[in-house]
Amino acid sequence: MRLTRYTDYAMRVLLYLGSHPDRLCSIAEIARAYAISQNHLMKVVNDLVNAGYLQSVRGRSGGVRLARPAGDINVGALIRHTEDDFDLVGCGNCIIAPACGLTCVLDEALQAFLATLDRYSLADVLSKRGDFRHLLKAS
Repeated sequence: MRLTRYTDYAMRVLLYLGSHPDRLCSIAEIARAYAISQNHLMKVVNDLVNAGYLQSVRGRSGGVRLARPAGDINVGALIRHTEDDFDLVGCGNCIIAPACGLTCVLDEALQAFLATLDRYSLADVLSKRGDFRHLLKAS
């Protein structure tokens, strides 16, 4: 299973904000920390605000923060939100799909993948490796 860059950026934003729960963070700050495009990040952040994962505060001293505790943000739900397509192979266009057993195997593998992600919250992910704020350029 390969996740999109969009999902990667969404997870990076949540991890950054989860490691800075005591303050608002700007999109520019997060983009600098990961050395990624601020324009791409703005789209991701806007989507996460609209989906209820983040809270946005406008104005000169504004920024974004988690909209709920990290323990209440499920990784599996986030991945389902950010990914458009979970087809591992284009079985829908294949002429042998009705008789092929691989379709069921791939569906089972996908369900196992998602079930594993469903067992974790953002807080779990943040605690897996310790404090990584010192690794980021713009802490």
